[in-house]
Amino acid sequence: MYRDNQEELFPVVDEEGRVTGSIRRGAAHDGTKILHPVVHLHLWNSRGELYLQKRPSWKDIQPGKWDTATGGHVNYGEEVDAALRREVAEELGVTDYIPKEVGRYVFEGLRERELVYVFETVYDGEVRPAAEELAGGSFFSPSAIKERIGTGFFTPNFEEEYMKYYGDR
Repeated sequence: MYRDNQEELFPVVDEEGRVTGSIRRGAAHDGTKILHPVVHLHLWNSRGELYLQKRPSWKDIQPGKWDTATGGHVNYGEEVDAALRREVAEELGVTDYIPKEVGRYVFEGLRERELVYVFETVYDGEVRPAAEELAGGSFFSPSAIKERIGTGFFTPNFEEEYMKYYGDR
């Protein structure tokens, strides 16, 4: 079974995104809630459907739930844009897209606290979810997403983010 590398090094940041130190993945998700940056990409197709990933059962946070198309950590020493490109290529096999920044916010879960950089794109090419990274993926209409909000189908982070940026769709 694949597992997250608990020794992976992430930057510690303040709420403005300034790096103030570093932390290992294991410590970032152990309940100490040290703020660290992540990137999210919402991948829409031209029909207005949103691609979502199913998190694998081995993930240390929210296993088996549906989530943002791409979500991943910024590595220590890595720029946000480079982290986004790396994560999208690794998770979805997508490299030819134009990301648009949507916003930035602090998310606090049960075991972690993250500075989330949110991007979106419209993409009609092939999406090839990486078997070692994801348990699959699918496009959902906004109505199908809204029907499942609050049912435990999605991660709490996805639900909060979707309603914040796309709740009026």
